[in-house]
Amino acid sequence: MRHGKKVNHLGRQTAHRKAMLANMACSLIEHKRINTTVAKAKALKQFVEPMITKSKVDTTHNRRIVMAKLRQKDAVAELFRDVAAKIADRPGGYTRIIKLGNRLGDNADMAMIELVDYNEIYNAGKEKKKTTRRSRRGGSKPAAAPVENKVSNEEE
Repeated sequence: MRHGKKVNHLGRQTAHRKAMLANMACSLIEHKRINTTVAKAKALKQFVEPMITKSKVDTTHNRRIVMAKLRQKDAVAELFRDVAAKIADRPGGYTRIIKLGNRLGDNADMAMIELVDYNEIYNAGKEKKKTTRRSRRGGSKPAAAPVENKVSNEEE
């Protein structure tokens, strides 16, 4: 049984896997979209989304945590400067994986992973939603007319 074993090892040793994911995350931050295999794209999504969440709050502590994972100063600077400003109001789901079919050489499943807010073509026809999660669930109901207290003749 594989209870609690959430990490896809991708057929690599730990150090190689961490270095590969850090390099892919830096490429994703720099180019806003990269092509890779589906398995690597899913692993990269789990790796990079917590760091994007950390970049929303620009503190020294958060920068050091992200720098320890990414290992490239330029990528960390761009993440906290440009990407964080663009995704500031998004509550999660910063990346999108689009399957592209199979690679010709070895028939591997290929995918494109991209930052959601940087795809102008996909987001061109849509307008920004002004609803919040609370209002979608039902939220506040219109106020009822105030009920007036009726005074009986016996009290007067």
